[in-house]
Amino acid sequence: MSFNGQVRQELSRQIAQTHHCRTAELAALLSFCGNILITDEDEIILHFETEQEAVCSVYMQLLKKRFHIESSQVLYEERIRNRSSRYSVEIDEPGLVSEILQAVGVMEPDGSFSEEKPLEDRTFLQKTCCRRAWVKGAFLSAGVISDPDRSYHAELVCTDAETAESAAEIMTSLGLSAAVSKRGRYSPVYIKEGAQISDLLGMIDARVAMMDFENARILREVRGNINRKVNCETANIQKTADAAAAQIEDILFIRSIGGANVLPPILDEMACIRVKYPQKTLQELGNMLNPPVGKSGVNHRLRRISAIAGQLRREQGEDHGK
Repeated sequence: MSFNGQVRQELSRQIAQTHHCRTAELAALLSFCGNILITDEDEIILHFETEQEAVCSVYMQLLKKRFHIESSQVLYEERIRNRSSRYSVEIDEPGLVSEILQAVGVMEPDGSFSEEKPLEDRTFLQKTCCRRAWVKGAFLSAGVISDPDRSYHAELVCTDAETAESAAEIMTSLGLSAAVSKRGRYSPVYIKEGAQISDLLGMIDARVAMMDFENARILREVRGNINRKVNCETANIQKTADAAAAQIEDILFIRSIGGANVLPPILDEMACIRVKYPQKTLQELGNMLNPPVGKSGVNHRLRRISAIAGQLRREQGEDHGK
């Protein structure tokens, strides 16, 4: 099972405990999976449809716990299409439909539909716990969280920009850095920071998934640190090897031009040790000198040798020019 599937399964086992939070979670499910149908006789049917059995199960439990609706009062159907199942629930009793729609802020007590009001400003979302419950219901029905071993990405797939902006506002009010993008006809609300995704999982009561995510994040960061250190060490080794090769090339050039007498004794000693021990570090070379000198002293002497080689090369060039 994918990490996203594990999160959804865990969320499906966590039903809100309070009356107001159940309303908020139910409102989220209806926002992403619900639809209001009007018959030719002007009767209202509340239609709910999802591809996830776990989502449908949570919806049925919320109806029972929040409105005391039994299975006999709804029309439940499972259809198989293109090797995948779709689950639908319909409620056509006028009293029940009105009660549910009023609770989630869609219908007024007189039976008329509510005026357009931002989702985040609705009465059932004024408490922090209710906003968390709404986000939980939203991610249960339309959320996607990538495997933390591969990338850090969580998004809420919204079919319209208005819902996306409201969802981003609700998540932002909870301390999450949520942003809205555009992808074809969808407007996903996304989070990309690992710490933020971990906070999100804890916020919606996916505690096991949060621990798994944190473990994967720690391992990934450790691997990243190790790789960076290895790459840095490799680069330093290559840099040291290139420098040693250049130094030895300068020394051999000097010897080919004027022999050992070109360099003063102190530099000639340095040159001999450098050629004899091409893989030694500057500190190790310094310890071999008599008397020993530090790393900066070795570096200074090698620079002098390099300068002499450069001068000889320029003189050689001038002689050829003549």
